[in-house]
Amino acid sequence: MTITSFQQLANFIWSVADLLRGPYRPPQYERVMLPLTVLRRFDAVLAPSKEAVLKRHIELSAKGIANIDAILNNLAKDEDGKPLGFHNHSQLDFQKLKGDPDNIGRHLADYIAGFSENIRKIFERFEFEKEIEKLEESNRLYQVVAQFAEIDLHPRAVDNITMGLVFEDLIRRFNEAANETAGDHFTPREVIQLMVNLLLEPDTQVLTQAGVIVTICDPACGTGGMLAEAQNWIRAHNEQATVKVFGQDYNPRSYAVAASDLLIKGHKDGQVVLGNTLTDDPFPDQRFDYLLANPPFGVDWKAEKKIIDRWPNFRGYSGKLPRINDGALLFLLYMMSKFQDYAPGNREKTGSRTAIVFNGSPLFTGGAGSGESEIRRWIIERDQLEAIVALPEQMFYNTGIGTFIWVVTNRKADHRKGKIQLIDARSRYTPMKRSLGDKRRYLDLAALDAITREHGALENGQTSRVFDNTDFGYRRITVLRPLRLRFQITEEARERFLNTCPELFDALQAVQDELGSEPLLDWNQAWDAVQQVFKDLHDDIEGWAKGAKGTAQTKSPGAILDSRRLARARARANPMDGVRKKIFRDCFTTVDPEAAPVIARQHRGDPLVGAGALFPNQTLPQSLTTRDLYSLLGLGTLPSPTGRGAGAKGWHIEYEPDPALKDAENIPLKEDIVSYFLREVRPYVADAWIDRETLDEQDGGIGKVGYEINFNRVFFQYQPPRPLHEIDAELAGVEQRILKLLREVTE
Repeated sequence: MTITSFQQLANFIWSVADLLRGPYRPPQYERVMLPLTVLRRFDAVLAPSKEAVLKRHIELSAKGIANIDAILNNLAKDEDGKPLGFHNHSQLDFQKLKGDPDNIGRHLADYIAGFSENIRKIFERFEFEKEIEKLEESNRLYQVVAQFAEIDLHPRAVDNITMGLVFEDLIRRFNEAANETAGDHFTPREVIQLMVNLLLEPDTQVLTQAGVIVTICDPACGTGGMLAEAQNWIRAHNEQATVKVFGQDYNPRSYAVAASDLLIKGHKDGQVVLGNTLTDDPFPDQRFDYLLANPPFGVDWKAEKKIIDRWPNFRGYSGKLPRINDGALLFLLYMMSKFQDYAPGNREKTGSRTAIVFNGSPLFTGGAGSGESEIRRWIIERDQLEAIVALPEQMFYNTGIGTFIWVVTNRKADHRKGKIQLIDARSRYTPMKRSLGDKRRYLDLAALDAITREHGALENGQTSRVFDNTDFGYRRITVLRPLRLRFQITEEARERFLNTCPELFDALQAVQDELGSEPLLDWNQAWDAVQQVFKDLHDDIEGWAKGAKGTAQTKSPGAILDSRRLARARARANPMDGVRKKIFRDCFTTVDPEAAPVIARQHRGDPLVGAGALFPNQTLPQSLTTRDLYSLLGLGTLPSPTGRGAGAKGWHIEYEPDPALKDAENIPLKEDIVSYFLREVRPYVADAWIDRETLDEQDGGIGKVGYEINFNRVFFQYQPPRPLHEIDAELAGVEQRILKLLREVTE
C-alpha cells in the first residue's frame, strides 16, 4: 500500500485504532498506536541494510564480542549510505510477524529486543510489553500488527518530512482525544504557532540564508510539538537550513514519543532526554539559538528544593527564588542560562531568543523583595524582556485560566532597547464548535497574523502598548505613625498588673499616690515620674533597678548615655526588670489619638550621614531643607543639652511607631519617594514618616524595589454607567408587563 498524502496516511493509521475499541478507551489508543507506528517506520527504514546487519551480527556474536551496538549502528544505513544510528539484529520483520499469528506476542517482544540499546530504552518508556500482553489477551494483537504490516512506510514512499508530519498529526489527534489530561504534555497547535512566529519572525533575514545552522531547545518538551513546529517554520522558509533540536521531559511516555519523533525525522544530531529540568541539566556545556517551552502551571518544587538549596546559585541567578508552590519561573531562569553570548557584529556571539507560556502568576505574584519580584527585576533590569502577549481564556485542554506568552532575549533590536511591549489578544478568539476538555476557543490564522504583525510593528494602539522598562518597577516604602499612649491607673489595670507582679504592690501604691488616678496624655512625662518614684523608694520596698531606664524610653539628653550604660548593667544583673517595665506599660496605658507621641530614642550628632545613598537614582526637590528631610524620615530636632546649636549638630528625637498604624506605599521608580510622600501622604496624615530602616537589599535605598506587570490595569477601559432615566424607563416597562400578566390571571 503506497500513500502519498500525509493526511491520507494519518487517516488510515487512525482508522486502525478502531480495532482497539473495547479493551481500550479512546484516550488510551495512543499507548498502542504510537509505538507501533514507530516500529513500522523503523522496520521500513532498516530494510535496505537488514541483511548486512544480520550477517555482521552473526560474525561478531561468534567471536564473543559483547558491545556490538556501535559497530552495527554504523553498518545500518539509509538508501543514501548514511549511518542511521540504530539497528535491529532480529531475524524478524513485520511481514514475518504477520506470517505467524500463533506466536505473534512472543515474536513481537523478541523483535523489539533485537533493536539497539537506544531504541530499546525508548520502548521501555512506552511500557509496550504491558500493551502486548493486554492485546494478546483480548485477541487483538495479530489484527493490529497485520494492519500495520500492510502500510508502506519505506522512505521511498514516505520521506522523513512527510513521516514527521504524519507522526505529529497522530500525536495531536491522540492528545486531543485524551483531552482530560492533554494539557499536561500538549500545547494547542495554534498557541505553538504563535510562539514560533514571535520567536522566529524577527530573524527571518538570518534564518533564510543558505547553509544556516540553527539549534532549538525545549526543556519541557512533552511529546515534542514545539520543537516540531519550530522545525516546520524554518523548513518552510529555508529548505537548506540545518536544524538541531534538543529537548527534555520528566514524563516517561511523553519522552518516548518525542525521542521517537526525532528518530523518525532522521535528526541524528538532536537529542531528547528523560529527566528533571530543574535539577538535571543534560546539556551542561551547550547553548542554543532559540528556546521555547510550556512548563507546568503552578506545580510546586518542594522535591527539588533540597538539591537546589545546596547550589551557590540557580543557573547563574543568585537572587531569591520563587515560592515553593510555583516553580514556573525556574524554567525561565534555566532557559536564560542557555543563551548564547551576544556581542553586536560578532558572528561567534549571536545571542538567543526564548518564548515561554505562563499563567498569570509570574506576572504579579509576590510583593517587593519576594523571589518572584526579584526574578522579574533581574530580567527587566538586564533589558531582556521583549514582549508579553495575553491569550484568551479557555485555550488549553485542562485549564480555562488566562495564559501569557513571554518573549525574552539578550539581543533586543536597537529600537526595542529599554522597551517592553504588551499585546492584549484576549478578545481575538474564535469559539469552537465542539469543546475539547476545557478548550472552547482557538486562534484562527487571521488572529495569528494580526498578533504577529502587531508584535513586529512595536506601536501603541488599542491592543498594543509600549512601555519603558522602569514603568513596571516601584519602590515599596513603609509609612509609620507615632504611638500615642494615655496613662491612667484604674482598678481594673491595678488588678491585672498585681496578678502578674504582686511583689510590686507597695511600689505601685507609691506611684498612684504621686500621679493619682486621672488620665495623663503624655506618657513620656508620666514615665519619667514613675521612674523617679521607683528611684526614691525605701530600700525595704521592692522595685526594679533604681535609676534604670525603661525599655524604649528616654530621659534628659545630658544623662542619656550614662543612663543607658546603667540600664544595660542592671538588666544583665536582673533580667526581670525589663519584663516588669513592659508589663507596667501594657497594663496602664491605652492608645489614644489625642495623646502625645511616645519618644523611642534620641540621637546626638547627625544620624543621617551620607543620606544621599538612601535615594539612589532619584532627584529630590530642590526646595527640600535638611530639617524637612529629617522630619520625613521620622527625626525631630531639639536643642542640645548645653543650648548651643540644634538640628544636625544637636539632638534628634525619634518616636516609637504604632504597629497598628503601619502602612505601605508603592511609588513608581520614575518618581522620587520624597515628592510622592509630600503629595500623597503628608496632606492627609501630618504625623507620618518614612521608615528609613526598610532598605532594598541591592541598591541600599529606602524602600524595597519590586516589579510587576498588571495587564488589567494597562488595558482597562472605563465603561460609564447608563443614565438613570434609561434604567428607570426599563424598570417601569418591567412593572407594566408584570401588572399585565397579573391582570390576565385574575380576570
